[in-house]
Amino acid sequence: MPTGYYTHPEFLLHEMGHFHPECPERLQAIEDHLISHGMDGLLDRRQASAATAEQIGRVHLAQYIDSLAAASPASGYHPIDPDTLMNPHTLAAAVHAAGAAVAATDAVMAGEMENAFCCVRPPGHHAEPDRAMGFCFYNNVAIAARHALAVLAHAKGRIVSCLEGGYNLSALSRSVYAHLKVLLER
Repeated sequence: MPTGYYTHPEFLLHEMGHFHPECPERLQAIEDHLISHGMDGLLDRRQASAATAEQIGRVHLAQYIDSLAAASPASGYHPIDPDTLMNPHTLAAAVHAAGAAVAATDAVMAGEMENAFCCVRPPGHHAEPDRAMGFCFYNNVAIAARHALAVLAHAKGRIVSCLEGGYNLSALSRSVYAHLKVLLER
C-alpha cells in the first residue's frame, strides 16, 4: 500500500524572507530526496484541500484566527513574533497545511492508506491555541487529532499512539491531551 503524500502549490509561495531557515527550498529538497532514492513511485500524491473554519476552531481561539486574518499583508511581510512572519500567501498556505493533516488523517483512518506524509509549509506543530510559535501559525497536528476525535469514532486508540510517540506534547497538551484524557477516563 503506498504512502499518502499531501502537498499544495501554495506552500511554495509562503516565505518569511531570504534569511529565514524555514523556506520554500525545504520542500524542493524533500522532493529531490524522494526522487533520488527511488521513492517517488511509492507515493499516493494528493493535493491538500483547505481546512474548514470548524476544523481550525477546534484548536485555535476565534480571536486568534481573526487576528491572523487581520494581520495578513497585501504585500511585503508582517511579523507575528521575532521568528514568524507572514507574507500575502501565508494564510492560504497555513489553511491548506492544516487541511493536509486533516485529509491525511481521514484517509489513514478510512484504510485508504497505511500512513501519510504531509509535505507542508508553514509547519504546524508548535502553534498554541492563541498564538503562533516556532514558524507555525496553526497547529496542524492538533487540528488533525481533534478532527479525528470529533468525527471518527474509532480514532481514540490511534490518537493515543500518536501522543505516546512524543510528538511535541508541549504544544499539543493545551489543545488535545486534556480532551483525550477525558475520553480515556470514561
